[in-house]
Formats: sequence, structure tokens, C-alpha cells
Amino acid sequence: MKAFYTLVITLLFIHCKSSRDTSIPYPTPPPADSIVSFLPGIVCSGADSIDFNAAFSPDGKSFYFTRSQNRKWAIYVSRHDGTQWTKAIKAAFNDTAYSMADPAFGPDGYLYFISDLPKNASDTLRDFDIWFIKPLADGKWATPENLSSVNTDSTEYYVSFSPGGDLYFASSRIGGYGLEDLYVSKLADGKYGQPQNLGPKINTAYSDHDPCLSQQEDFMIYTSVDRKEGLGEGDLYLARKDKNGQWAEVRSMGLPFNTSTYEYCSYFSPDFRYFFFSSRRDVKWMRTETLLKWVNL
Repeated sequence: MKAFYTLVITLLFIHCKSSRDTSIPYPTPPPADSIVSFLPGIVCSGADSIDFNAAFSPDGKSFYFTRSQNRKWAIYVSRHDGTQWTKAIKAAFNDTAYSMADPAFGPDGYLYFISDLPKNASDTLRDFDIWFIKPLADGKWATPENLSSVNTDSTEYYVSFSPGGDLYFASSRIGGYGLEDLYVSKLADGKYGQPQNLGPKINTAYSDHDPCLSQQEDFMIYTSVDRKEGLGEGDLYLARKDKNGQWAEVRSMGLPFNTSTYEYCSYFSPDFRYFFFSSRRDVKWMRTETLLKWVNL
């Protein structure tokens, strides 16, 4: 009964939110009760590359994702010209000497991403850090800045923001429960504080990454690797908070979300109408309403 009321309240929230915010020109027809590839031929571009990630710009008119070709990652963008989504091109801020991936817009309007860019002239580690970049006028961008308050000499990647602006991410830093753990850095007075490990309910002895927060921060979807109940190399899991706001229940999302391959890069559209994730070589999308029904939320 509790799950039923949670579903009803969440669906009402989605309906009210989507009726107010229709600024994103989604491709038509939208997915019915199914999981389909997003913008085939534009984002899901074919056998010569791997496309992953999903991030709409604050105005909803640009879609950012990552394309992997020849062992190098670059962030691409497709823009809506008022009629249709255009051919994806490399975002202007890419540095061809380094990889850039995992775009995510923060509540400040900045674009966050990961890169092996050097922190300074003496940095030779080539580990991945979280960076951010400020959009300027006329489609230009400022110089990328390292988010030094959360980064270490280990790898940090894949950012997701809570409704209040807290930053969730994955890291292979020392002191975790496994190879890669999930962390949160709380936003206070406009600055991100010391990252906190999400604990053993979320993190395993293996790799846990790619967090995705719900709009009410009551549940999170993320990727976990090598769990005994897993169906593939990496599967999507759903974690819920208890009445005290602590992460408690964690369970596999099962079929049809998880397959024998790798599922990762979960993302909710800004209006929460659609859920995106990456699988095989493509970006997938579905209605959030369908997601909530299928996972019994």
C-alpha cells in the first residue's frame, strides 16, 4: 500500500511538473511503454563509435553526450534548430590532446565533466578529475576549471546533482569499500565540502559508479559491477532512503533494464519526464512514469 501511494504522489508530481515545463523539444514520437534508442543516427551513430551519457542544457535546446572513438573520449552536442535536432558536433571546449566525458549541468548553469587534463604544468598523473566550465555569450565558453575541493590523485567521475545542489560522484580514492565508490559533497555557502562516502549499503567490494538522483532525492539509480545477482558486466541498481533519510534498500532493477552487457550513465531529464541510460553502444530513453511502474516505486 505504501508503494502504491508513493507511485501516485510521484506520478502527480511528474504530471504537474511536465505541464508547467514543456521547453524541451523532445523527438517525436516519444517512447510508449518501452525502452528505445535516443535520436538514432544523431546520438546513436553507428558501429564506428560508442555513444553514452545524456545532458540537456538549461534551456532544453541542446543535448550533450560523450562519443568514444579510437580510445579517446570527446563531448558532443546536438542542437534543436526550431524544427529538428541537428547533426552532433564536437563541443567547442574539447581539447584534442585529452579526453573529456560525462557532461552534466549543475544548478549554477555551469557544465561539469570529467577529463584527464593536467591540473597544472607539473601534473603528470593523467588521472580523471571533475572539471567545470562557464558558458559565455554567443555560444562561447570560459576556460575549464578543476573542482579541486572534491578531486584527489585518484580518479573521480560522473557527476549528479541533488535538488539542493549537493554533488554526487564516483571515485577510486583510498579509503573506500571497493575499487570505486559513490560519494557526496554537500553544498554550503556556495562551496562543495569534504566528500562523504555513501557507505556499505551502497558501495561494494567492486565498482559502484554513475549515480542518478531523483527530483525528491528519495531514491537513486546507479551502476554496480559484479554483484552476484547481476545479469551482465555492469547493472543498474535502485537505492531508496528510509524514513530517517538514510540509504537503506538496494536492489537490482532487473529486466528489461539490465542485459548481458553493461548498463550505465543514468540520467533524468530536467523536467523528470524521461529517464535515460546507456547500454551497449547507444543512449536509451523511456518515460519516467513507465520506469516507476516497472520497478514498483
